[in-house]
Amino acid sequence: MLRRILIAACLLCVAGIAAASVTLWVVLKRLEPSVLERFRSHRWTFPSKIYSDSLLIYPGMDLKTVGFFERLRDLDYRRVEGGVTHQGEYAIGKNNAFVDLYVRELPLPTVTGSGARVRLNLSNSSVVSIEDLVTQKNSYALELDPELISGLYQGNWEERHLVRLDEVPPLMLRAIIDVEDQHFYEHHGIDFGGIVRALWVDLRSRRLEQGGSTLTQQLMKNFFLTDERSIKRKLSEALMALIVEHHFSKQEILTNYINEIYLGQKGAQGVYGVSEASRFYFGKNVQDLSVAEIATLAGLIKAPNRYSPFRNPGISKHRRNYALLLMQKQGDLTAEECAAAVEEPLLTVPPSNETNDAPYFTDFVRQELSQTYPAQVLTTEGLQILTSLDMHLQRLAEEALQNGLAELEKRHPKLRADKPADALEGCLIVIQPQTGAIKAMMGGRDYRSTQFNRCTQALRQPGSVFKPFTYLTAFEETRHAAQPILPTTRITDEPFEWAYDDQVWTPANYKKRYFGEVTVREALEHSLNAATARLAHDVGIQPIIETAHRLGITAVLPPYPSVVLGAAEVTPFEVAQAFSALANNGLRTTPLAIKKVLDHADQPIARNPVEVEQVIAADTAYLVTHLMEGVLDYGTANAARKQGFKRPAAGKTGTTNDYSDAWFAGFTPDLLAVVWVGYDHRRPLNMAGAEAALPIWTEFMKAATAGLPPNPFTPPPGITLAVIDPASGMLATPLCPKSLAEAFYSGTEPIVPCPLHAVPGDTGNPSGTTAPGSEPSAYHQPARVSPTQDDPALSTALPPGV
Repeated sequence: MLRRILIAACLLCVAGIAAASVTLWVVLKRLEPSVLERFRSHRWTFPSKIYSDSLLIYPGMDLKTVGFFERLRDLDYRRVEGGVTHQGEYAIGKNNAFVDLYVRELPLPTVTGSGARVRLNLSNSSVVSIEDLVTQKNSYALELDPELISGLYQGNWEERHLVRLDEVPPLMLRAIIDVEDQHFYEHHGIDFGGIVRALWVDLRSRRLEQGGSTLTQQLMKNFFLTDERSIKRKLSEALMALIVEHHFSKQEILTNYINEIYLGQKGAQGVYGVSEASRFYFGKNVQDLSVAEIATLAGLIKAPNRYSPFRNPGISKHRRNYALLLMQKQGDLTAEECAAAVEEPLLTVPPSNETNDAPYFTDFVRQELSQTYPAQVLTTEGLQILTSLDMHLQRLAEEALQNGLAELEKRHPKLRADKPADALEGCLIVIQPQTGAIKAMMGGRDYRSTQFNRCTQALRQPGSVFKPFTYLTAFEETRHAAQPILPTTRITDEPFEWAYDDQVWTPANYKKRYFGEVTVREALEHSLNAATARLAHDVGIQPIIETAHRLGITAVLPPYPSVVLGAAEVTPFEVAQAFSALANNGLRTTPLAIKKVLDHADQPIARNPVEVEQVIAADTAYLVTHLMEGVLDYGTANAARKQGFKRPAAGKTGTTNDYSDAWFAGFTPDLLAVVWVGYDHRRPLNMAGAEAALPIWTEFMKAATAGLPPNPFTPPPGITLAVIDPASGMLATPLCPKSLAEAFYSGTEPIVPCPLHAVPGDTGNPSGTTAPGSEPSAYHQPARVSPTQDDPALSTALPPGV
């Protein structure tokens, strides 16, 4: 009887096993096509990445003022003692006499060649020479890596750098196998011994603690499944592993694994794959890792956040040493190699900046990209967008704007608002005039509070910032006339009525103070509304509007008289473009944010060249620039000089009639910045541009140009500089108490000595007549000015910043 029972039981077991085998075979066959298709067609998604401009280093540059060492930190460069032997390393010489640098390879050819090893010889913190450590030859410049600003992605940002097996050190592969799956080359997808051990641990703890998963099973989970801990998921994982192992080689599986495995978190970025993790934790290529660093990465796989050397260095080191012992046990390390690696300190690069330092600029770039590339391409194809942004200038702009607005609120408590939505706001945009490159963009004081980009989206009245366009038009329209308007031409600064469309407009000065006859220079330097409007009345509104549009103003400008004093709404971005044309001798450049776009394989797919158009004659543009230099030296922006900004610069303050907008637009020959301050809801500031916007501009420009040699504005052909007496407009004599180097169209400069301070015996021009092209006209010429109009107190009597 017992025998029959045993036989029956055996038959039942065999039948059960057979049925289970058939069922398993059926399930595998049903599952196989979809698993194979998904595995073969699996494609990693790569977020497109937005990079700053590269940093060009050259002899004469002050490394401290351009934030060189901060840039190295943000780029994950690693400081070492002695020589630099790996890309991404730098060393500082004794007494800071030099910096050795091993530059990483860049996607496109650089000034010094890709992956250069160089020495920057220093005097204090300034570069004296750049020496190639390999060729021993000097180079004229060095290009440092662009800095990652942000990524464009959907869902999770998975940051990885794909590598082949032959690009990974064999010891790295062995370490992963030793720690995660010691029988990888022996099993067919499932390690039954590992499963038994895991089940025993789970039963003892009465919960699912260990997985017992092979590398192939882990890969299946990452590719196709979730992190749910359940029997069903484990069964699916095991079946998929069997299928994949049957159809693909161990090398193919391992290649996918080392690129797929999750190894940590950097802010919004997930760190995936051994290559990306090598860079993230150690600032090295995976080929350059030490034995201890290899073991650290292998030990991270089980629990990247718990074993992170950043978060838990003690636990991470203990886990690393455990991995080293496993590697020795499996014969991949000798006892001596293991002991040496155990003694090695756990050295990582400092965690790099994980925030977006230029969110307004990033949004601007994203909007430009969306006009060319579909959203799916931007979030999955791994495009590399190389932009014009200078991260050093961007951080200076952020600091200047935030600190400047806070200082205004501190000094004037009435500016503070109860609600964040009503807070005092501002923006700052920085452009390189010669190229149109946008070097910095702060669209508001805090992106977290409001994403509204005031640089590009805020339509505000520019006020007196618009006036240079009026003077530019006056010069341009009359330059070939018998009596051209010149910087020394006198115009009347008194109330007058401008009739238009059955209406009358009467422009008023600041605090209704008028100064009779003033020169064109004085009218612009001191922002006199009545004098400017009188000039515009005679020139005509339409030519002034056309000039503004040629310079870069794109907004509709209504043909009303008040437009000549800045009553039409424009964006700070438009103002910056228009002023950059003045700074660039009349050459208008198209604002440039995106320089190049590369695909994931570093191949260029788009390049935006610098677009330049001569929209204003160079000599005319220089006349206005020369006038605006006086705005800083003597006029409404003179406070910038008192704040310590001494280098050559030109600019214009702006204040709207209701005091709801404060502006300053100014530039050196190489850099232009526009600042706007106000409230989004147009609450009055009751402050002029010189009080609210100019201090922010000044602090930014002082920091942005620190350490750079002063660069004066160079007169173009067609301009003659003459030293004149500002009271008479004639050539200064030794007896003139004041003199000024004034700019003129060549041929219109005065040739007669000053009649007000004539040298005894001088027979120059006793009649007081002026040179050809400077004859008296409806605009009173300087030679005819009366003694009361020449009062030296005139400049001090003119209004403060407007």
